[in-house]
Amino acid sequence: MARITSLNILLDPQGKDFLAELYGKVIENIQKNTISSTLKNTDLSGQPTSGTVEAKRFVNAASKDYGTARAAGKGDAVKAKPVVVAIDQNKEIVEELEEKDVMLYGVDGVMTRRSSNHVLTMTRELERAFFGEAARAGAQFSTSETDIDAVLEAAIQQIETTKNDFVDGVPRDLIKIVATPGFYGKIRKYLDNTAHNANINTSAESFNTFHGVTVESSVYLPDGIDFVLMVTGSVAQPVLPRPYSAEKIPLSEAYAVELFFYYGTKAVTPDLIIYKDNGVLGTLTVASEAGNASGTTKITVSPDKLGGRSYVYKTAASVTAPTYGADLSSGWTVWDGASDITATTGNKIGIAEVDGSNKCKKYGEATVASKA
Repeated sequence: MARITSLNILLDPQGKDFLAELYGKVIENIQKNTISSTLKNTDLSGQPTSGTVEAKRFVNAASKDYGTARAAGKGDAVKAKPVVVAIDQNKEIVEELEEKDVMLYGVDGVMTRRSSNHVLTMTRELERAFFGEAARAGAQFSTSETDIDAVLEAAIQQIETTKNDFVDGVPRDLIKIVATPGFYGKIRKYLDNTAHNANINTSAESFNTFHGVTVESSVYLPDGIDFVLMVTGSVAQPVLPRPYSAEKIPLSEAYAVELFFYYGTKAVTPDLIIYKDNGVLGTLTVASEAGNASGTTKITVSPDKLGGRSYVYKTAASVTAPTYGADLSSGWTVWDGASDITATTGNKIGIAEVDGSNKCKKYGEATVASKA
């Protein structure tokens, strides 16, 4: 029997799906479990509906000799550092379903399935934004250690021994490591084949903790890193989801399935976040368009650079791509990531993301389009 072309359920960008007899169950959408909800800073003040909320960090108290306050006629002022989190991301998921498709598609609960998928989509975006902000705000971790256990212990100790006006060491039970599946697998392999820890169930996905620090695997970390190590509460992410709704589109038999949500993401304690580079040259997507002044080009780069890094550029008829770790302290020009660059239309421009020692970590290039 020939299938009937559906009205508005797309199989792919090239064509519409076909209404199907119920041959079997629908394969449910699958995604990796999310982690950020257990890490977010929830000690926020203010009304999210106003557009911003605020987190405060209070400076540690300091002791002084007895009589100091009496002699001065006052005690020390309580010092706090406010961190404003703007709810500046406005998002929507809107899909249309024709009544005919809902009745004939051969799958129970199409609306419910789509609503569930919308929530999962929102959750994935929030997860990527959370760990993206953590990596952008944090500091790059490096060590001379090469063994997996020594690398992790060195990273843990770097955060554990943090001391400044706000922190005087960090308990390990407040620290969490979120690793890519590849690096997480290396930790598991070490525990399974080298440590032979009888307390680790090798058939289970999670081994819970490493040296007292919780370790998780995530597919939502930014490209180019092995893991993020952070203290719980280091990043705030207030979210305002609108109640889920499905409404009939006027003058039709179609329904709009909608989810609107608004959020902001901001590091509250960037000094308590570090990330480890994965040792592979990353790719930058570079675009060039006419700048504001004659002979200049406006450059945009994605993704955003990671914490502690900066940009350098080179433009010529052709540009040789640098290798990972190459020293770009000479022959390349420092760029702030925003200002227009003087360049010739048709030439190439290479943008490199470098660490604090001007070692190349990511690279991308584009053909220059400058203002005549």
